[in-house]
Amino acid sequence: MKKFGVLVLLVALLVPTMLFAAGAQETGAKPEKTVINFPTAATTGAVYPLGSAMSNMWNTKLTNVRASAQASAGGIANLNMLADGEAQLGVAVTSIMYESFNGIGSFEGRANPNLRVMIGLYSNPNQVVVTNNSGIESLADLAGKRFASGAPGSTTEVETSIHLKTSGVNYPDALRVQYVGFTEAIDLMRNKQLDGAWIMAGIPNAAVTEMLSTAGGKLLNIDENLIAKLQEKYPWYGAYTIPAGTYPGQDSDILTSAIKLTVCTDARVDNDVIYDMTKAFWENFEELQATQAPLKKVNPKEAVKDLAGLPIHEGAARYYREIGLL
Repeated sequence: MKKFGVLVLLVALLVPTMLFAAGAQETGAKPEKTVINFPTAATTGAVYPLGSAMSNMWNTKLTNVRASAQASAGGIANLNMLADGEAQLGVAVTSIMYESFNGIGSFEGRANPNLRVMIGLYSNPNQVVVTNNSGIESLADLAGKRFASGAPGSTTEVETSIHLKTSGVNYPDALRVQYVGFTEAIDLMRNKQLDGAWIMAGIPNAAVTEMLSTAGGKLLNIDENLIAKLQEKYPWYGAYTIPAGTYPGQDSDILTSAIKLTVCTDARVDNDVIYDMTKAFWENFEELQATQAPLKKVNPKEAVKDLAGLPIHEGAARYYREIGLL
């Protein structure tokens, strides 16, 4: 009788489990996917197409992720979305990431200790385009000029402010500032309503090409002494050369400043998910590189370099340790 009782009990325990498994098999239930909201940048730049290509790759290669790239106002907006839990990935340069992590500058009093680096991409150069007939030969010459510094709160506007103030130009009061993006700036320059514009993006950039080829623009050099002065206060800056011939009519190298662009994330995103996404990115890097111009200058061995001391997500760090970069 005792054996019969034990047998009945076992059957009672097993039947619900078997029915659940059968039901799951019949309905084709699949493991729940992690939704990844991925704000990038304006549609006119190179970052938005890159983010879209990365999202498509993850959705194709991984069964546990549903990634969606979207256009955005740029790095600061992306970091705010990460802090507010509205995004799980974002694209931003290390300078404003440093500010967000520490709650300084544009993020005064709003530190985000959960901010993490996932992928270090490429150095993002500042590209200052001015019209040939503007008489502008240096950043100091921008005083009094009609200048597009980017959308309010965007990465380009922050870069404009830092560089001009370091140059001794009182930004924004000393200029006739137009807070517009790349597309609007092109039209304004064509119509001779603008003397210059600030663009921070990978090279070659479509907006810069348009400005140089159709709006009478030229690229402005940033003096190496100014770059050294910037580095004293902002150690994330580096000198960067835009090679001659990168753009139409660009006959000589252009010296400028640059900051590392990253794919950033939140420490609260599952470690295994970030590990899988990081691994998939680098294992499919050559395929992405073939169609995405900004990736052509990415050196995979420098994925964890020049990150301004920011922490790397543990899931990504696990992959970088496996391949010997950490």
